[in-house]
Amino acid sequence: MKFPTKFIYSICAASLLIAGCNKELLDRPPLTEPVDDSFWRNETDVRLFANGFYSQYFVGYNSAWGVDYTPVRGYTFSDDVTSRNVQTHFENSVPASRAQTAETGANALWLTQYAGPSWNFSWVRKANIFIDRLENIAQANLEADAYNHWMAVARFFRGFEYSRLVSVFGNVPYYDHVLTDDAWDELYKDRDDRGVVMDGVYDDFKFVMDNIRINDGKQMLNKYIAAAFISRFMLFEGTFQHYHELDAERAKKYLEFAVEAAAFAMSGPYSFESDFKGLFASESLDGNPEVLMWRTYDAALGVTHHIGSYNNGTEGQPAGANLEFVKSFICNDGRVWQHSTVDGASSFSITDLALTRDPRFEATIYEDPRPASASLFYTYKFASREAMTYIGQSYPPAWGSNTNTNDAPVMRLAEPVLNWIEAKAVLAEFFGGPAVTQGDVDASINAIRDRPLDETAIAKGIQKTAPLMLAALPDDPDRDADVSALIWEIRRERRMEFFYEHTRLLDIKRWEKIEYMDFSTDPDYFLGPWIAVQEDAPVLLSESNEGVLKVRKQDGTIVTYNGSNGADMVGFYMIENAANRNEFGSEVYMAPVGQSQIIDYQERGYTLTQTAGWN
Repeated sequence: MKFPTKFIYSICAASLLIAGCNKELLDRPPLTEPVDDSFWRNETDVRLFANGFYSQYFVGYNSAWGVDYTPVRGYTFSDDVTSRNVQTHFENSVPASRAQTAETGANALWLTQYAGPSWNFSWVRKANIFIDRLENIAQANLEADAYNHWMAVARFFRGFEYSRLVSVFGNVPYYDHVLTDDAWDELYKDRDDRGVVMDGVYDDFKFVMDNIRINDGKQMLNKYIAAAFISRFMLFEGTFQHYHELDAERAKKYLEFAVEAAAFAMSGPYSFESDFKGLFASESLDGNPEVLMWRTYDAALGVTHHIGSYNNGTEGQPAGANLEFVKSFICNDGRVWQHSTVDGASSFSITDLALTRDPRFEATIYEDPRPASASLFYTYKFASREAMTYIGQSYPPAWGSNTNTNDAPVMRLAEPVLNWIEAKAVLAEFFGGPAVTQGDVDASINAIRDRPLDETAIAKGIQKTAPLMLAALPDDPDRDADVSALIWEIRRERRMEFFYEHTRLLDIKRWEKIEYMDFSTDPDYFLGPWIAVQEDAPVLLSESNEGVLKVRKQDGTIVTYNGSNGADMVGFYMIENAANRNEFGSEVYMAPVGQSQIIDYQERGYTLTQTAGWN
């Protein structure tokens, strides 16, 4: 989706209806904000207000140096990646404050540990204002179909925000209308059960599916795009409710809606006809058949980002892909590496991995060990192949600094497709739903695997991965005992597909698998590729690395560089001083609210309940 950049991203001031400052200023008509008496006259006015939500929810690669909700820079806290030294800890105490009132920006802690917003209801209020003004002012000026469409847009954004808040905090106060400043009992009401909140979201999203336009013009929110996002949020909450054993009836309801919404998104004019690399590194995604929505960047308009730069082969990646993640890649014969018949499948050199694994590995991890990555597995998923030709030289603006202009996919077909097959599998396995068929697998996982390869990949000898067959599911010795073989393969597919994107931490939270973040369970979390340092990365054989650089042999023997044993430095690269994070418990599935928020309620005679497990 090519955002009308000037129209959407540069007119955020026109999206606010909440005044501030002193009374004298409040009495003046705002110069840059819509005034109710002279606004909401027609669809143009309504669209202008709706556009104020786009940069908040359809972030893409953000802009300039922004990292909120971005790949590579925003999502670096999961079991897929390891950093040097001690791993980032989960928070272990109630913070002084958790509140945020600004509409822009996010706290890095939230994006790191919770992949969502802080205790901030300004966007809920904004959505409710949108709904209120549509009901009480704009409705008289709009045709019925137009009114229903814009009400669906407003309710979509309210559901979007509440879905994210629930994913972070669980129980939150639910508001479905605009509050007055003196509505103390409502303003200071305690948290509602997450099921109550998500039932409200469910109702909002059902309204969206019934009323939003199939097509509202190029690059505008429509039913296909909304359905894809709805499938994301309904899958999250349905599986969270199921695996955490909260409410089976709600879990089933949300999962069935996830299937419905995803199926609609899949019915649109989209197909897997783009190579994987082209989804993330193209200057233009306009016309890409796999992309439902994208964000366009244009240097001439001053709208650029820096995410490509952090994949350019030179810029540092403090958290790099680890061997445990790399071992999860399926081999191109459709088998796990332990049972693959592909020549070289048991080798973990980057060169052999590229030739033996699913093509997404080669399109994600650069072909040579790069010391700029903590693990030497250097991610270049979000930079073009051309960008890598500048290693050791000066980068052009497109791949250096914060002047990158490659388009960002905001929603692509693979997500609703994988949401669909997972929701169907969980419904079949636990709720008596129809069994997953080979046709279902062919329409989802195998359709993804059949993406075309780009010319460079073909020239390298990269091959597509064999289809997944229900009659011969891989026998993975690393599969969790409580997960079926089919659901395990669906989860594997998500892991390969969405590396460094928004999904992994949220996935392991909804599956109740937060123990994956305990790196003491597998030494592979602290390892990079198999490397002959002297040949593959001789720059590491420096005086400063004496006593620091280490490799681990197949038998577990560790060899430390002493300045003269470079030829012996052959084995799995050991990430420098990497150590496990502090112990954590099940409380980290949800975030605590701040002590100041608790006190604020108390001082007004109300109670705000703290998140379970936090004191």
